[in-house]
Amino acid sequence: MGYAARMDEFGRPAWIALTVLGFILYWPLGLAVLLFSAWSRRMGYWHHNDRWQERAERWRDHVRDHAERKAARCGGRHQSRNSSGNRAFDEYRQETLKRLEEEQGEFMQFLDRLRMAKDKAEFDEFLNDRRRRASEGPESHPPG
Repeated sequence: MGYAARMDEFGRPAWIALTVLGFILYWPLGLAVLLFSAWSRRMGYWHHNDRWQERAERWRDHVRDHAERKAARCGGRHQSRNSSGNRAFDEYRQETLKRLEEEQGEFMQFLDRLRMAKDKAEFDEFLNDRRRRASEGPESHPPG
């Protein structure tokens, strides 16, 4: 039976005592014992990793269930705020948000048309300038 197995019989307090004793006698020895106990997971801390993973998975499931319930309650649409408790206000808010979304879409279309008109005007100006230079001929421009 090896030293590590014999220390495992005493558990974590034995590993802690050995680490402290190692640091007292010769600090590199204490550091070596500490690194070995952490690397080999002898201290027992690392065995709780599964418990943290289970908690994280439960939390993810909880959040997903909450989002699904909220989506079902809202008719599949995501709302940015919870219900106020007043149906008339909630309907008014929904209508207002819908109207604002439509206005935003119309405004974005207007901006696209405006950009297109500006681009077209710039392109037409470029073509007119090019035609004017071509009609003037190369003799008007000194070589250079």
